Amino acid sequence: MMTAELMKKIVCTGAQEEAEEAACSPGFQVKQYHVEYDGGFLKDQPLLQVVFDDCAKNEGVSFEVSHPDFLIDEDLNLVPRRDVMDSGTVIFIHGLNEHADDMAQVDILGAPPRSPQTLSGILGLEDTVPYRTKRSLLVPPMFVPENQRAPFPRSIGKVISSDMKEDHIFRLTGKGADQDPKGVFSINKLTGEVAVSRALDREAIAFYHLQVSTTDMSGKLVEGPVDLDVYVIDQNDNRPIFRESRYSGEVLEGSPTGTTVMTMTAFDADDTNTDNAVLRYIILRQSPEKPSPNMFYIDPERGDIVTVISPSLLDRETLPTTQYELEIVAKDMAGSEVGLTGTATATITITDRNDHAPEFTHSLFQASVDEGSTGVVVNLTVDDRDDPATGAWRAIYSIINGDPNQSFEIHTNPDNNEGMLSVVKPLDYESTMFHTLLIKVENEDPLVPDVIYGPSSTATVYITVQDVNEGPVFSPDPLMVTKLENIPVGSFVAVLNATDPDYLQVQSIRFAVLRDPAGWLSVNPVRGMVNTTATLDRESPHVHNNRYSAVFMATDNGNPPATGTGTLIIKLEDENDNAPYVVPSVTRVCEDAKEVNVAVIGARDKDIHPNTDPFKIELGKQPGLEKTWKISRINNTHSQIMLLHSLKRANYNVPLVLTDSGFPPLTNNTELKVQVCTCKKNRMDCSGADALLTNMLLLALLMLSLLCL
Repeated sequence: MMTAELMKKIVCTGAQEEAEEAACSPGFQVKQYHVEYDGGFLKDQPLLQVVFDDCAKNEGVSFEVSHPDFLIDEDLNLVPRRDVMDSGTVIFIHGLNEHADDMAQVDILGAPPRSPQTLSGILGLEDTVPYRTKRSLLVPPMFVPENQRAPFPRSIGKVISSDMKEDHIFRLTGKGADQDPKGVFSINKLTGEVAVSRALDREAIAFYHLQVSTTDMSGKLVEGPVDLDVYVIDQNDNRPIFRESRYSGEVLEGSPTGTTVMTMTAFDADDTNTDNAVLRYIILRQSPEKPSPNMFYIDPERGDIVTVISPSLLDRETLPTTQYELEIVAKDMAGSEVGLTGTATATITITDRNDHAPEFTHSLFQASVDEGSTGVVVNLTVDDRDDPATGAWRAIYSIINGDPNQSFEIHTNPDNNEGMLSVVKPLDYESTMFHTLLIKVENEDPLVPDVIYGPSSTATVYITVQDVNEGPVFSPDPLMVTKLENIPVGSFVAVLNATDPDYLQVQSIRFAVLRDPAGWLSVNPVRGMVNTTATLDRESPHVHNNRYSAVFMATDNGNPPATGTGTLIIKLEDENDNAPYVVPSVTRVCEDAKEVNVAVIGARDKDIHPNTDPFKIELGKQPGLEKTWKISRINNTHSQIMLLHSLKRANYNVPLVLTDSGFPPLTNNTELKVQVCTCKKNRMDCSGADALLTNMLLLALLMLSLLCL
């Protein structure tokens, strides 16, 4: 209603009627006050404090206010008796006792005028208490109709001064007089008659606040200024205007009569306190007019559009269209014949609800599918009268019977709402030649309460499985056998077993090698017997984790022929067929070394346990080796070789004998190359040893060539 705290700006613009002299002048010391209106005044909230002095300590002074809802309290504050909104634009205060009798004026800026507003009412002359004032300048509010026609100027009122003398003149100031917009109003300097000079537009300026004063011929102020309020009286010169030319609304089909669809309101720039801006709404035209020309009604005052048609007739599927256009007219002057009008169009869409269950176009669908294949086998079609591309139309399919192994799936085609029935697990003709499925269709959105899914929402699908020539199947797959490596060529390995799943047909099977990485095997094409064609070597790079894999193919004599594959895995047992070897094969030692460890050497074997360690590492049988070299066992796989005295810088080959623990054990006579190098300051220089060895080799080659001549 009003702001929580009233913000007041009070400007005392009146001056004392006479210059302050040494003697006291009884009455109001300030004759005129201003208060800004901000939506109203709160009860008991002071507006201003008047200045009154009867020059005798103000004993017995009483105040009377022209507005009955205001009073002057003991602190001389102007206070509302209640919350006040209709304060009017001016309030007069009368102060009286045996020493003083005076009046003051309070102008309320921005307040709407009280109705009715007459000069006698504003001056308080309608009250029972007589007012007496020393003020001689009376300025009533004035009213001017807008859009007046020439001739101009036109008289709109008169200012009265009881003390007007021959050498006094009236002066009019303020916006509309000597301030922009200048020259709208003028005053007769001698008679006080106020005139308007041109037509006014209330929608541009609805209120003018001017000041009237009297001066002598020299321009010296005699009395005033006193406010003059000019109100522009509204004329019905503005049509109602809709914010938009077209409005859109929706209503659900089957909605109860009286359902609000939308609200359309127009704006009128005329005075809202008059009938000029009081609007009434009507529906001028409905298109199309079927099934009734009065399907909708608009509240004439609020602009609410509601349904009038019965819910049973508001059926989207039976209406001639799902969109209706209404031509809406707004008329001012409360809808009277002389009112001005504005129009706009309302487009109302009848939206869908799920009041129709989907129905299959056929109760029985049939399809055939090749055994072993997958994919879509049949498209199921349905009819649904609801709005396409909505949840009330989109279908959801489900298989409710006939698919115990989950071999089928059904999905909705988003483009045409059909159900795409697919095989997801290959079917076997020999197991089941026919499948009968029961399919149900529903909508994404639930049906309305009075509609149910009927028998037409289910359908039967017969699936016929077509026989296809299937390839032979190996059993077991893979086939696992164990063989000793190095068995004689031509040895038996295994017999392959493959059967034809087309047991209703009599077909023969032939075998062939499809993949044999090492080329070790052959197969009898009729009996499937596998034999070796080369030595099986467990240490071959084609053997992984002691296993060798080969793939075989079985082909029937169907039309067309069909093939199947199977894997043979041979686990190879180890035979002690690899002698151990020394690691590392080259080592270095300083030429001045004595009783030093030359290196730790080990033995390796490609075979596996028990044909490997413990290894025996010994010096060769050459005479004199034990005087220079010594070998000490460290563990089952490593030994330490030591130099017993220093050697000259050169390369030496130390004969070694390595023996594994296989049965029978294998022995390898090999050599360890020892480079004797020059060692200085922790640096080992073996370049001389390499050069010496190179020179010796060249000398030997030269001697050999001489002997051949």
